[in-house]
Amino acid sequence: MERRRTAFSVFKESKVAIAGSILIIAVSLVAVFAPWLSPYDPREQSILNRFASPQMPHLFGTDEFGRDILSRVIWGSRTSLTVGILSVVFSGILGTCLGIIAGYNGGFMENMIMRMTDAFLSLPSLLMGLIVIVALGSGTSKVIIAISVALTPRFIRLAHGPTLSLREIGYVEAARASGSGGFRIMLQHILPNIIGPIAVMATLWVATAIRIEASLSFLGLGTQPPNSSWGLMLKSGVNNIIISPWLAVFPGIAIMLAVMSFNMVGDGLRDALDPRLQG
Repeated sequence: MERRRTAFSVFKESKVAIAGSILIIAVSLVAVFAPWLSPYDPREQSILNRFASPQMPHLFGTDEFGRDILSRVIWGSRTSLTVGILSVVFSGILGTCLGIIAGYNGGFMENMIMRMTDAFLSLPSLLMGLIVIVALGSGTSKVIIAISVALTPRFIRLAHGPTLSLREIGYVEAARASGSGGFRIMLQHILPNIIGPIAVMATLWVATAIRIEASLSFLGLGTQPPNSSWGLMLKSGVNNIIISPWLAVFPGIAIMLAVMSFNMVGDGLRDALDPRLQG
């Protein structure tokens, strides 16, 4: 309990972490209350208002179909956060379980899991996501699966290393000698001791997932029109960058703020949970 209080106090003293937390809360509130915050229907088209510059009543301007950019940025936050958080949750649960199982049991199971992990890690996350999305087809749900597959090997590697050392530690051997089963030992003695680094990296990898989703949507393999996505908006903005630069500027700023906020919170969690950095 004292360690938790110390970690929380270190986190509170980090201005970067607090600023990142405020940004995450703000983006999350925008995503949750998108139906009430967006001034227009993000799918509503108006040919007469095509490429309107940022001014009243369209504060961020309009795109090539006359759709309100501000409304599409607001609704795009829901897509990006949903994909980013769900993909990290799914990959984190699966990867952590596989990493602990491989590290604790050893033998053939460890070799099989870790060799497959090495094979997946040899490919960049974006390329792995591309391979999966091409096999499954486009769509938001398919993007979540693709990013989950791409990030799972990272969690396996992250959980596997500490488990190797923890399985030989005194209290784990004592629990094993007292008759505790392997599942109980992994759940009660190993998982609580590695959850800190996993939580830190999960926060950072949410930012990675948001970037991958934007990249896949930019390539036309992620979220499909007429749904709102920051990556789709960037694609439209690049195609019309000369005549309407605001089409790319505003979704680009949204991606930057979302990625930066999760990175800032991740840095704060690292400082709070790493005992070597606590003064």
